Amino acid sequence: MAQGNYLYLYCIIETGEERNFGPIGVGGRGDMVTTINYEDISGVVSRTPLLKYDLNRENLLGHQRVVEEVMKEYTVLPVRFCTVAECAEDIRGVLRKRYAEFKKLIREMDNKTELGVKALWKDIKVVFRDIAEGDPEIRRLREKIASKPLKQNYSESIALGRMVQAALESKKNEVADNILKRLKPIALDTAINKAHGDSMILNSAFLVHGGRVKEFDDAIAELESSNNDRLGIKYVGPVAPFNFINIVVEWR
Repeated sequence: MAQGNYLYLYCIIETGEERNFGPIGVGGRGDMVTTINYEDISGVVSRTPLLKYDLNRENLLGHQRVVEEVMKEYTVLPVRFCTVAECAEDIRGVLRKRYAEFKKLIREMDNKTELGVKALWKDIKVVFRDIAEGDPEIRRLREKIASKPLKQNYSESIALGRMVQAALESKKNEVADNILKRLKPIALDTAINKAHGDSMILNSAFLVHGGRVKEFDDAIAELESSNNDRLGIKYVGPVAPFNFINIVVEWR
């Protein structure tokens, strides 16, 4: 892994001032996070000895923490994780070349925030029980399997597992659609990410105008109240718009 005196680029902001956001640089060395300016826009950077960072939780969170610290004062355009320049002039060159693009995106993101919503079953065993009891075909196959010796149940067990999984996915899609119908009209944009495991129903992010965040909060509270017995909702934000802006830089 190459080592030297490089610059890690976190985000783009609108300022012509030199800023210092403190010793919070990625990598845990306490590198100062500062700005490199071109006219009235800047790249937020820190010194780094590495050209490449491992894509792991610690490094991702380090990257995100810097962007979200800067977000307290500025509209931010997040840059893709592990964007490293060899020198300050490389960053100024990108700011100069893409100046109009960055200014436009900053205007578009002004007074907008990302809100994250994950929905999960509180008890997946209850959901599986409901599926087993509520679907006549699944119930029939379960009874057939139960009446035969274990060694004779292989193909039926495989079929039953597939039927239950399909029914679970259908149920998840139905619940996710109901949540999205409530939240999407409040948002300017929506990102749907992969839902992991049987218990997660929805993994989503919403771009919301600052003037409608309270309305979005209220909609989340309503969803939590109406689904309290079965559904858990993890609500995170405001955060930087990582799901909606991901600046990719090519140095050459």
